[in-house]
Amino acid sequence: MAKKFLLSFLACLLISTVLLGIDHAVADTVCDSAAAGTSGCFFSRGVHNEYLCDSGSIDCSPSRNATDPQDPEYSDWWISDWTMYRIFQNYEDNPPPYNNPPEGLAPDDYEVSYGTTYYDATYIPDDGDGIGAMREDYLERCLPLFPTGNEYSCSYISLGNKAYFLKYEDESLNVTTANICLFSPGNHPPERDFIQHLPYSPEDSERLNDSVLAYRDEAIDDAEDLFGYAFNKQTEEDGYQYPQSFYFSGNRDPNNGTYAPIISQHYSNFRVEKPELQIWSEIEQKVKTSSSAGDLCQLPDSKSVSHGYSQSLIK
Repeated sequence: MAKKFLLSFLACLLISTVLLGIDHAVADTVCDSAAAGTSGCFFSRGVHNEYLCDSGSIDCSPSRNATDPQDPEYSDWWISDWTMYRIFQNYEDNPPPYNNPPEGLAPDDYEVSYGTTYYDATYIPDDGDGIGAMREDYLERCLPLFPTGNEYSCSYISLGNKAYFLKYEDESLNVTTANICLFSPGNHPPERDFIQHLPYSPEDSERLNDSVLAYRDEAIDDAEDLFGYAFNKQTEEDGYQYPQSFYFSGNRDPNNGTYAPIISQHYSNFRVEKPELQIWSEIEQKVKTSSSAGDLCQLPDSKSVSHGYSQSLIK
């Protein structure tokens, strides 16, 4: 049974455990106990919901060995810019995680674009459904997850348990004029300790001179699917290990849309800083005033892809 592993940065983005005194039941999503194949519900190994985690055949909390390092955690809130590499050739002998820019690859092997992520694990949406928020703004190049083009700016946003997709008219990211749709009614942002849902990868952790702690899951649809996340091994003065990169499979059909067998997002200018309220309020207003915000996005037919916080594309 095919499983869409949409773990996104848009959207890898709330909390399914007790947080700030809020009972776990408040954060439950409508997808947690939904039947397989439910429209708008996507398998995420427990990162965005509990969908299919109780099937008995899926381990959404893989065990750690005694020799594995302690899992890193997000801070309550943070903001980070990032560089995205759409890698379309010569990656077979140069697997991620990568440095920035990727060593072992030439500029002709990838396309470069940029964006910013905002995260607040304490945010409560206006409708009270869930807790936490994440927003990923992709400039000029949206995520190439599906067999469609991606030459436009977009945002992937989770407000509590609901996830939305915005497609902009230009790189100004004008929310007022953007197209919006509902990706999922049960797809919260990753909680602070989301990495517990991914297996630790000693192999990936050794690739960058042993400078990162890497976690990777390939067992999604087949061995070609990929989702990986790397934190810097170094602990900063604020006590956190900052994210280093986020690498995953995109559109693997070279004949349709933007070919993206490997996508790697590299964090820069990471700061433990609470996003301004406007980051969320303009989305809340858009949701309230747009009838399409309640309509599920029409997803192109495609092979399952893996991505953390981002969720979908509009046809």
